[in-house]
Amino acid sequence: MTPEMITMIYAYTAVGVGVILAAAGLGSAIGWGLICSKTLEGIARQPELRPALMTNMFIFAGLMESFPFIILAFAMWFLFANPFIGAAASAVKAAVGG
Repeated sequence: MTPEMITMIYAYTAVGVGVILAAAGLGSAIGWGLICSKTLEGIARQPELRPALMTNMFIFAGLMESFPFIILAFAMWFLFANPFIGAAASAVKAAVGG
């Protein structure tokens, strides 16, 4: 396996991680917007349910906010413990016949 191959694997992994993190950030922002807008709609329709709606909003927002952190953990795994290097080395070794 040549250094150029390893460099390309790391470069493609870095681009993929960037796309993954951008999608997670965008999804989180859209999720926050939807959660808050629907809560405000519910409060506008039935103001007496405000405490219950706000409690539900914060519970669901907390659950939704964990998603980008889980994605961040997977992204760091791909960056620092890159599984593609070992797989590519095994494929090259098998192709060469060694």
